[in-house]
Amino acid sequence: MTRTVEQVIASGGLLALDRALSLDCIARDWPEAAADQAQGRGGKLAAKPERFHVERGVAVVPIQGVLTANSVILEKYYGWTTYRGLEETCETLAADDSVQTVILSVNSGGGMVWGLKAAANALSRLAKVKPVHALVDTMGASAAYWLTAQAGEVSMTAGAVVGSIGVGITTGAYAQPGGSGVQLYEFTSTHARAKWPDPSTEEGRAEIQRDLDVSEAEFHDAVAAARGIDRGELAARLSVTDDPRDGGAVFGPAEAISRGLADRMETRSEFYARLVGEVMPSPKSKSRASVARARAAQAAAQL
Repeated sequence: MTRTVEQVIASGGLLALDRALSLDCIARDWPEAAADQAQGRGGKLAAKPERFHVERGVAVVPIQGVLTANSVILEKYYGWTTYRGLEETCETLAADDSVQTVILSVNSGGGMVWGLKAAANALSRLAKVKPVHALVDTMGASAAYWLTAQAGEVSMTAGAVVGSIGVGITTGAYAQPGGSGVQLYEFTSTHARAKWPDPSTEEGRAEIQRDLDVSEAEFHDAVAAARGIDRGELAARLSVTDDPRDGGAVFGPAEAISRGLADRMETRSEFYARLVGEVMPSPKSKSRASVARARAAQAAAQL
């Protein structure tokens, strides 16, 4: 039976994922099945994508797809970012003297929570030694926004959205014996009742909620610190009502800027022209002698 990306990652614990924005990605076949189908048609697996590229002192780092801790197969087959890969990229760029500026090219609806904090911390360390700018083109939501917020400046293209700050989980409990007629039982050791919380019980639901709230608190801490927002005010800024519990929404450029989640709106061309212009010095003015020589050469060429 073919599994989808959503079915696989949903079994991996807490998610910082905006499902509505990620439908195209999470509905895809898990690459093992997709790879078999491609090979059956004589196709080839995609080569491992470049985690970044550098041109004229500017390193461009993509943050894209469904984000995972270290899913090599998703990175290889779909070209999606992994937290381990992002950490390694940050270390490489921090040590590379030829890199003057780092750009995060963001188009992701988020992903898994496992490994996310370490990747965000790596970006934060990189931003302390080199300018880091983020361009959100289409979306930078949930886990992707946690990473985006670590940049010193966040730009958005028209129509792009950011936010969806929060975490969730999909879980279940046995309502009856399995279809095979075999009743399943689950046990944990005496001091590990929180290991497999049962959502059908009040205690289980409380443990699941505790886990979610711990991760959300870390998410809020990271965003508030990176964006210079008072931690006590952040929940209210993210809410779409007067109740601070009504957060988790996404916002377009104007509202994101007003809420302190982004800094400016510009086109991709404007963004890259501005940053490359900051890195590359303006050409020096030509001397009178060099201008005269150039005119003489031009005149001779026309003879």
